[in-house]
Amino acid sequence: MVTQGREKLLFTRFRQSQRLGKFLAIALICCFMAIACSPQSNTTQTPTRNNPRVILGTTLKPRTLDPADAYEVPSLNILYNVGDRLYTYQDGASDLTPQLATELPTISGDRLTYTIPLRQGVTFHDGTPFNAEAMVFSLQRFMENQGKPSFLLSDIVDSIEATGEYELTLKLNQPFAGFTALLGFGGLCPISPQAYQIGSGQFQPDTFVGTGPYKVAQVTSDMIRLEPFADYWGEVPENEGIDIQWFSSPANLFNAFRTGAIDVTLGTLDSNQIESLEREMDTQGWQEIAAEGNTLNYLIVNVQSDPLNQLPVRQALAAITDRPTINNRVLQGQAEPAYSLIPKTFAASEPVFKTVYGDGNAELAKKLLTEAGYSADNPAVVEVWYPSSSTKRGLIASTLKAIADTKLEGILDIQPNSVESTTAFQNLEKGVYPTFMLDWYADFLDPDNYVQPFLECTEGSETDGCTAGASQYHGSFYYNPRVNDLINQQRQEQDPEKRRLLLVEIQELLAEEVPYIPLWFDKDYVFAQQNIEGVMIEANQSIPYSKITRVET
Repeated sequence: MVTQGREKLLFTRFRQSQRLGKFLAIALICCFMAIACSPQSNTTQTPTRNNPRVILGTTLKPRTLDPADAYEVPSLNILYNVGDRLYTYQDGASDLTPQLATELPTISGDRLTYTIPLRQGVTFHDGTPFNAEAMVFSLQRFMENQGKPSFLLSDIVDSIEATGEYELTLKLNQPFAGFTALLGFGGLCPISPQAYQIGSGQFQPDTFVGTGPYKVAQVTSDMIRLEPFADYWGEVPENEGIDIQWFSSPANLFNAFRTGAIDVTLGTLDSNQIESLEREMDTQGWQEIAAEGNTLNYLIVNVQSDPLNQLPVRQALAAITDRPTINNRVLQGQAEPAYSLIPKTFAASEPVFKTVYGDGNAELAKKLLTEAGYSADNPAVVEVWYPSSSTKRGLIASTLKAIADTKLEGILDIQPNSVESTTAFQNLEKGVYPTFMLDWYADFLDPDNYVQPFLECTEGSETDGCTAGASQYHGSFYYNPRVNDLINQQRQEQDPEKRRLLLVEIQELLAEEVPYIPLWFDKDYVFAQQNIEGVMIEANQSIPYSKITRVET
């Protein structure tokens, strides 16, 4: 039976997509005004500021700092820096490394019991000692307070126990090959048992008492101040503190960076602003830190909706999709074309949509549609829906229509439509939309998190499609018993190569049956002033604040 967690998961991801595009329409206009009105210089200049702290700017304001309720990117990025986890990623690597654990877990033969040795000599921000009991308290609270991400553990963890002062034992209700990666989720950080309580809905959104390199010193309506934790067990921050300032729009963030009011932009600039900063890097001395991201942008395909309930129509839509054109014309080359739901950062990723369909394959699309009985006099009409707040997705929907109109001679009629995000979420699982454009930010770095939340169906039939499960919540209604079996097998398979082959077969079935069409992966862009060093983007797309430092120029 599917828990409420999946519904919360889709809602949060949808809201995230809404927030990321919320100010885009305004920004597209303001960007050009800002470029025209801002003073230009042909010489490198560094703002003078007698402040040893580092100022970061973003448009994404965290909803909460409580790890038991944090399930949005802004909150998790801060928790990544003020808290520690059992396992983490370092220096851009994609492999897990112990943090508060001292080793990777010892896993029992039945793959249900994980025993983890813990680091000694660690204290919380309030002076409380860290030990296994504190870790048990934190993980139990994560589940029992029933916050947005609670299902991540409660769906799979049977029990948590301190089997020694510095030994943690977790028992699962079913094997899960990605469980160690899940333990790196930003919200699974220990918090002081003296500062928090266990109880449904008992959250503390404006404070944080953990073990990380920073303490939360102040939270206001427009900023948060972080101070280095003097008793931190690990490497101390290379700065004297961090100020995170929130801006009401990408245009305001853009101007604040250009005028030197902030040191680092934490993403959220639009394509034109990124391009503008790139043009002036040589003259202004700005630094660009870019990395391939794992945020997937994709088209949901409702396999129960006419005419998409016909496989040839879904395949034709996949064939005519031209990712390079979308990337160059709309995204200005600032994305990575996606040919699978699974990012290339995983060995299991296979470019199945490129292999099967290519890009803008008009001949294949015509053949499929003609054989299905469609013509210029009887076109297949496909509505492409997107959030009304996202100008970018609106442009992409229009681009898809232009490609079809130009190349398919009227056989496929793509009709772009938009709807307010909250309304869309309420209607997705009801099957209202034939297609819908969304994005997906993974909870943890494991290929399962790009497969199970999209394709798994717990109840359904070939006739009725998925009536309960992840694909129903997503609005695809895809049902395939073989895919369900493959998902379960790969979740339990411990041999990496055998698991990879199972995931490859899932992707091949995805390309054949087209319940989703992957479009692109976002690239992450961060800009820093010339007197700032140590800015990097980790494999989980977080930025470690403690590495950032100001240097003399």
